[in-house]
Amino acid sequence: MTDRLPPSPVAPTSSGTGGFLHPEGIIGRLDIRPGMVVADFGAGSGYFSIPAARRVGEGGKVYAIDIQQTAINLLRSKASLEHLLNIEAVWADLERPAGSRLAEGAVDFVIIANILFQAAEKAAVLAEAKRVLRTGGKLAILEWDETPFPAGPPAALRVPKSLVRQLTEGVGFQLEKEFEAGSHHYGLLFVKK
Repeated sequence: MTDRLPPSPVAPTSSGTGGFLHPEGIIGRLDIRPGMVVADFGAGSGYFSIPAARRVGEGGKVYAIDIQQTAINLLRSKASLEHLLNIEAVWADLERPAGSRLAEGAVDFVIIANILFQAAEKAAVLAEAKRVLRTGGKLAILEWDETPFPAGPPAALRVPKSLVRQLTEGVGFQLEKEFEAGSHHYGLLFVKK
C-alpha cells in the first residue's frame, strides 16, 4: 500500500532537502498525534522537527537530534522564533551505542529522513531507533530514491529501499506500509515488534 502526496515543488523550501519533501503532509499522514513523544534523528535545522512539534502540541515533545552543532543552534533559533517550547535540540552521535542519549522506550515515534545515506553504521542508527522506541512505536524512514537526478547525494551513496528494509527488519522492526514521500524520495513506515 502506498499513500500519495501532491507533487513536490521544484524550488527549494528548506536547507537540506532541496524542497523535494513536504514535511507537514508527511507528518499528517504518519499518524503523529497530539501528546506524542517524537525523536527526529538527523534533525538538521528542523525540517521535520518543527512541523512535528506543532503536531504533538504542548502536551507532546520532540527530541531533535543531530551531530552538527551549527544545525542544532539554527534549530533552537527557529523553535524560539515560533515559540515552540516542546522541542529539545540534542547534540548526539547516532552511530554510537545509546548515542541519542534518550532513555530506552522513551518515544512513540522516530523519524529518520535523509541520513542513512550519510551514515557509515546504518544498522547502528536503526538499532538506536529501536532502543528508544516503546514496543509498538513507529519508525518512518525517508530516503532519496535511486532515480537519477542532479540534486541529492550521488547515486552510489543512495540507499536502496530493499537494503533499508533488510537492515530495519534485521534489528527488529516490521514493515507496516510504504508511502510516497515526494518526487525523489521513498518512505517506509515500520513498527517495533
